[in-house]
Amino acid sequence: MTEPYPMLFKPVLKDYIWGGRNLEKLGRVLPESGIVAESWEISNHKDGISYVINGIHTGKSLQDVLELQGEDLVGSHNQWAIERNKFPLLVKLLDASQRLSIQVHPDDEYAGHNEGNELGKYEMWVVLDANPDAAIMYGFSKKITPQEFFQAITEGTLENFLNKLPIKVGDHICIPAGTLHTILGGAVMAEIQQNSNTTYRVYDWNRVGDDGQPRALHIEKALDVINFNQIGCKLPSPELVEKRANFTREVLCKNNYFTTERIFMQAKGTYSGFCDGSTLEIWGILSGEACVAGQKLTKIQFVLLPANLGAFKVSSSQNTILLRTFVE
Repeated sequence: MTEPYPMLFKPVLKDYIWGGRNLEKLGRVLPESGIVAESWEISNHKDGISYVINGIHTGKSLQDVLELQGEDLVGSHNQWAIERNKFPLLVKLLDASQRLSIQVHPDDEYAGHNEGNELGKYEMWVVLDANPDAAIMYGFSKKITPQEFFQAITEGTLENFLNKLPIKVGDHICIPAGTLHTILGGAVMAEIQQNSNTTYRVYDWNRVGDDGQPRALHIEKALDVINFNQIGCKLPSPELVEKRANFTREVLCKNNYFTTERIFMQAKGTYSGFCDGSTLEIWGILSGEACVAGQKLTKIQFVLLPANLGAFKVSSSQNTILLRTFVE
């Protein structure tokens, strides 16, 4: 049995048509040319596998580590992940330079029946950078029936029914499966989600892909899963759970699949944690820099702490904002 340690991974870059190069503004080194829409920071999905870049597991995929360590990696709260041979979470950075499609994700039950061994997709975003006019669409602005929804797609009037919410740096958005949503461009996000890559597009602004053809829509499946009762929703507020002299801890999203906290750490602040075998933890730096379990991290870096890591400390020499994700 190998000694547990904090693991870093090589990002997997995706060049979807709505991306750009704005991750460079946040300090990420990108390839010399081309666009980056998503950077999959920690992933064990078949569409983008992460490989370890530090310690004794260097060169191994996250799948390799899962098969080697099992519950020691993911924790007793994620026993199902071992049974299904799936890491539970996927961590991304999004550069939504252009508008994403209007889309929805299925839940576990629907995905299980219609998408093979795929999970559903509950996700959340934290806004890292945003233009003054940045906004998202989230649910509906008025009541609409599935029949009216389909007609609005056909007539090109769907935007008239969608709930538009301006966003700024520091905002967070929790997106349960079934939520119709999109990013309207001009924003960079950190994303925590279930380990899934299933998206049902209902409208894509009449764009075409690299092959010159319109990207596929999935209207029938979308109609099966959309929650038509999400009307007039607002952005959520964080829940303060701990305030100390050198750090403040707040919950951003808490659901059946993960809990994500944001921690504001003062210069020379410390946080004491303990991975007791029940769950892995994923830590990320949104601004500043910190040392997490002995591993130095700078802005928009993420690290995976195995469930059996035991006691660890987080410390920072400057004011730093961190994300912490775990499974309860």
